[in-house]
Amino acid sequence: MAYRKTPAEIRRLDAAREHLISCATVVVAEVGWSQASVTAVADAAGIAAGSVYQHFPSKAALAVEVFRRAAGREVEVLGAVLRGPGDPVARLSQGIEVFARRALENRGLAYALLAAPAEAAVGAERLDFRRRYRALFADVVHQGMAAGLLPAQNGEITAAALTGAVGEVLVDPLGTPDQSATDELLTELTATALRCAGAGAPH
Repeated sequence: MAYRKTPAEIRRLDAAREHLISCATVVVAEVGWSQASVTAVADAAGIAAGSVYQHFPSKAALAVEVFRRAAGREVEVLGAVLRGPGDPVARLSQGIEVFARRALENRGLAYALLAAPAEAAVGAERLDFRRRYRALFADVVHQGMAAGLLPAQNGEITAAALTGAVGEVLVDPLGTPDQSATDELLTELTATALRCAGAGAPH
């Protein structure tokens, strides 16, 4: 008869895996993908390097899970704002601000998610999540057009432009520890996003 893990063993393994992912996320935020070695992650988790492979077959597999978890949280937060009640243009403005502020409050991790050099598997995940961001922006742009608050446009192209612009604007500030210009940056970024979507333009 094949051995089956007991519920207690499964809970212990799940807890150890979650702890490992959490520690790996911290390491990535501190040193980036390239320096987040299996040894560094294991040291942060307080386990032997070989124990990492009990949960993940490779460093790339662990990195992908870290990316999915962290980026998934940001998609959920942005989606909650953009899909919320009320004026779609106001939601677009708030969504841009919330996304950018969260990035600037956790610069190391945000830079890792948006732009830091990474293995091909992480790069593929990054592209997938960009598509998710674009879908969220496209939905709210279409809602703005339907409400007569935005001019007629190709919502998918506007959404792609917003996704690219927000990431590009944030890349350099994420590498700078200076917090003094955060409010000005958020104001300018939000205004730029609204202009891109045509908010306030004649319809």
